[in-house]
Amino acid sequence: MDFTQIILDWYDAFGRDLPWRHTHDPYAVWLSEIILQQTRIAQGTAYWERFMARFPDVQSLSAASEDEVLRLWEGLGYYSRARNLHAAAKQIAALGAFPRTFEGIRALKGIGDYTAAAIGSIAFGLPAAVVDGNVYRVLGRHFGIDTPIGTTAAAKQFGALAQSLLPQDRPGDFNQGMMDFGAMQCTPKNPVCLTCPLAGNCVALNTGRVSLLPVKKSGPAVTDRYFTYIYLRCQGETAIRRRGSGDIWQGLWEPVLLEHGAGAAPPWPAWTACGTLTELRRGVRHALTHRILHAGFYLFTSDERPALPGDFRWIPEGELDRYAKPRLFETLLEAIF
Repeated sequence: MDFTQIILDWYDAFGRDLPWRHTHDPYAVWLSEIILQQTRIAQGTAYWERFMARFPDVQSLSAASEDEVLRLWEGLGYYSRARNLHAAAKQIAALGAFPRTFEGIRALKGIGDYTAAAIGSIAFGLPAAVVDGNVYRVLGRHFGIDTPIGTTAAAKQFGALAQSLLPQDRPGDFNQGMMDFGAMQCTPKNPVCLTCPLAGNCVALNTGRVSLLPVKKSGPAVTDRYFTYIYLRCQGETAIRRRGSGDIWQGLWEPVLLEHGAGAAPPWPAWTACGTLTELRRGVRHALTHRILHAGFYLFTSDERPALPGDFRWIPEGELDRYAKPRLFETLLEAIF
């Protein structure tokens, strides 16, 4: 039996039962693919269900405000995905229907080759192979490919191989089968080689290189940043501002932020001496993809509003839930309320 048929048979027997696999609605499939970028299925499923309940179609999503979309996205991270999702919904609404070609799907905001192939093959049966981390791993091990992934050469080599294996009659099932096979059978650590239906012809297994393939290109270095957050409380109100572009958490709201170097004291504003400043937590560690944030939390209370930059907005504390916030700000609020 050839590679393709083995993957299809395995998928028929062991493929994951996920809610978006019970429909070919391109909106539902697209939403799942965007949510599952950088997100585990266990966490992403709940978000997909909430989005489908709140925005059941592309028209309702396109009509929502960005703040509504970002609030529903809270906790998933990589907020550019939510902004791109919202922008693409507006594109689709303007087109009048979800595009049905690979090129049309690829032209939507926030969609690359992988996502376009996944949506196109699953929703419309387009003959486009997906290549993600799972696919790199399965193909790299089975065929003994040692081209470092993350390089242009690997993208071309693995892309051409995946496309050559794609069945014309079941492209969506094959793509989903490859994703599931890499996530459940041919896992990064401790793959289930003893019961693997591809074991007989697996080059990595038969040459003792399972732990060595695929070869990974070195990633960017992780940097550390040091934050001190001050939550202001003044007669039942607090002050927040929206983060600008060009940095993490674009468009999300936060309290007063003092950024400083490792081991350095925060640059305390003069107004902190005119009220009560209480330390809530120190040494809070928050990991992002290429950054580690080290944060301290403070509560400042005063009967008079301190002088703040013009981009701050004073709101009743009870209205904080209306604003989309980064997870680190949510952690600060948990220390207060």
